Order: sequence, then structure tokens, then C-alpha cells
Amino acid sequence: MQQYQKITQKDLDYFIEICGIDFVISDKNNLTDYAKDHTEDLMFYPEVVVKPANTSEISKLLAYCNQQLIPVTPRGAGTGLSGGALPILGGLVIAMERFNKILSIDEQNFQAVVEPGVINEAFQQAVIEKGLFYPPDPASKGSCFLGGNLAHSSGGPRALKYGTTRDYVLNMEIVLADGSIIQTGANTLKYSTGYNLTHLMIGSEGTLAIITKIWLKLISYPTQNLLLLASFESAQAACEAVAGIFKAGNNPSVCEFVEPAGFELSSKLLNIPFENNPEIGAYLLIEVDGNDMDLLFKECEQINTTLEQFGVKDVLFAQTAEEKNHFWKLRRSIGEATKYNNVYKEEDTVVPRASLPILFNEVKAIGKKYGFRTICYGHAGDGNLHVNILKDQLSEDFWNHELDKAITEIFECCKKLGGTISGEHGIGYVQKKFMPVVMPQLQLDLMQKIKMAFDPNGILNPRKIWQ
Repeated sequence: MQQYQKITQKDLDYFIEICGIDFVISDKNNLTDYAKDHTEDLMFYPEVVVKPANTSEISKLLAYCNQQLIPVTPRGAGTGLSGGALPILGGLVIAMERFNKILSIDEQNFQAVVEPGVINEAFQQAVIEKGLFYPPDPASKGSCFLGGNLAHSSGGPRALKYGTTRDYVLNMEIVLADGSIIQTGANTLKYSTGYNLTHLMIGSEGTLAIITKIWLKLISYPTQNLLLLASFESAQAACEAVAGIFKAGNNPSVCEFVEPAGFELSSKLLNIPFENNPEIGAYLLIEVDGNDMDLLFKECEQINTTLEQFGVKDVLFAQTAEEKNHFWKLRRSIGEATKYNNVYKEEDTVVPRASLPILFNEVKAIGKKYGFRTICYGHAGDGNLHVNILKDQLSEDFWNHELDKAITEIFECCKKLGGTISGEHGIGYVQKKFMPVVMPQLQLDLMQKIKMAFDPNGILNPRKIWQ
């Protein structure tokens, strides 16, 4: 195992020389925000945080740390849920918050060039103003950085129709561990020129290089949308209805599954109303979008017909933009509300869409077997179920030592159904111990060889994914 070096005063002086004293943080009282992300309640303090302003500064920092064997953790907005931005070994955190510029929006070629510290929603709004659309919309879109979205191949509700972050990245500028600067591909819609390093970088969680510039593909903005909230007596019926919607030939942009407790927690956190009928066991939040409102109404009628075949109790139609925002606020706040009200662990399970009812029932059966409560919600349209395991009154011993057995059983179910252990949150620090559940050792060994090719000294984001 690599022996890393602690940061000395000499190292600190070098960081100040490169980035300026105002952008180097070493006092522990000011490091707390960089010791955590949104993953549970984990805390790992870095020794130093730097905030570089350009690619050249990052190149110099990495070349130096590579030579001195100082571990480096790249960090975006810190909204991750798998511990990817946690500096497990201390060392240096390179915070990308000053890389916050939209460099260009090419309306002719439907492309944009951005820095990785641009906030997702800010970028979305900038391209919408030009009639263009960047669909990936994670729940944290109001604060998460595009660079972090690439690092985890983030999705969001509209990944159902439009795909994940991976589907919109054309090219990127990266800095390797030794300070070398390269581009991973070309700014073209087609690419068949050797290995696709762009796609290798997406989802690599800062373990291979640091992203400093991104070329993104855009599409035309759909100007109209309709939103439905469908309620069911049972989660089983709601999950089965999802596959039915697509089998009937519909193509919604969103199809979200929510247990009532999820909406109730959001309602309390946000202090906005939500009345749940105790007879309701699950909800589907369904959106259709496009440019022809007549066609959208027709599609909603077809979806409603399908929902009736699966015993839907009620379908609410969001009449105004305010009502749409109301439902979306409730949906996007479930993760935050769950964490606010309880100690919890969130598993990012994903299976083929038609297997969602089986996965849901197995999660509940495992919870009953081990004696814990879960709140489930997620992107039902693409089989991505977020499983929130609540600590409630469980003992510390069970929570810290026995719960992994239950989580392993959930992941074994995912594998059996043809799925895997993360659809969009990544592996990071907290899920790496479960990688052998879904990957043979040969595959993990190949990842290690790729890591060694990019980062022979292992300085970039150590102890993540498989290490």
C-alpha cells in the first residue's frame, strides 16, 4: 500500500506561491466544510485546501504532489452521497469553486464549453434563454457542479427520456496526476478514434485525473409540459404500472416513484402542504414534455388509461406552474428531508425497469428480516430505486456492524435481477466494500491497472471506488 507524506510548511509555502495566500486554507477551524459532503455524517479533515483559478495552477499542484507523494482529493460542490469528495487520508483538497465560467454557448452546433465549477441549474437556465436544453437534472441541481456530475455520471428524473450526464459530454480537458494536460476526445457528435477516454473519465470520481474544461452537447428546449400525480393502494401496483406505461407506447420525460412517507417528510421540512390518504401506498409523479400541447394532452389521456388498468386510485393534474413547482419541491427534497429527520443510509439500487416490483418487495422483506424501516423513492422509469434505511431505535452495534449483511442481500438481489449497486450516486468511499458483490475480481483488477496507467503513484482520490 502506498506510503503518503504529510504536508509540511515547505509544501504549504509552495501552494501559496501557486494559488496565492487568499486561496490556501490550512487552519482547521476553516476546514470543516471541506471535511464532509452529503454522505451520512462522515468527517475526514484535509490538511490543506487550495482553490486554483486555472488549468496551469492545477497542473503545477498535481506535478508537485505527485513528486512529493501527497494525496489529492478533487472537490466540487460537496453534494455527493457516496463520499467521493471526502479526503480520507487528509492531504490536499483541490476545490474547484473558482472554475465557474460558462465559456461559450454555440447555438449553431448545439454545444457549450464550461468550466467544471458551473452550477448545474445556472447552466440549464443559461441555455434555455437561447432556446436550448441540457437535460441532466439531479435533485441537487441548484447547488451541484457540472464537474461533479461528470465524476459520478449523474442522472436525475429526466434521465428517463433524455439520458444521463454521460450522454451529453463530447470532450473534456483534464490534468493527469503528473501534471500533464490533455483533451480526451473531440468536439464532434461521432467519435471512433481509439479508446474513448471521455467516457472512461465520466464516472471515475476524480481517481484518474482532474477535469478543467468540458464540451457539452445540447438539444432543443421542449417548451411545454404536463405533470400528473397518480396514487395507488399498493407500491406493487405503482411499480407494475411503470412498465405498463411504456408497453403502451408512451414516452414520458419523468416517471418517479415515491412512498407516502417521503412526501410527508418533505412537507414537514419545507412547511408546505401535502395531504396523504392513509389508504395510499405509493405515488407516481409523471411528466410529459414537447412542443405541441394537443399531443401532450393526448399522451396524458393514454397514460391515464394505462394507470386505470393497474388500479390507480386518483390522478391529480397540475393545473398551473405553481402546482408543478409544488410537487417538484416535495419530490426533490425527499433526500434532504430524510436526513434531517433521522440517521440513515441511502442505497442507489438500479435494475431493469420491469424488475422494479421484485426489487421493491425484496427490499421490504429484507428490512422486515433485519428489523429496520425503509423509505423508498426514485426514478422508476429507469429502474433506479433509492432505498433509505432508517436507524430509528436500532443499536449502534447493529448499525455499524450488522447492517452491511442486509445491504449485501439487497445488492445481491440487484445483481440477480440484472442490475447493479449504483445508478447515479457513484461508489466513492461508502460503497466500495460492496463492489465484489456485483463485479468479479478480474474486473476489479482491470480497474486497478487502468488506475495505475493514469496515476502510478496513486495520489488522486485514494481509497475510493475499489481501492
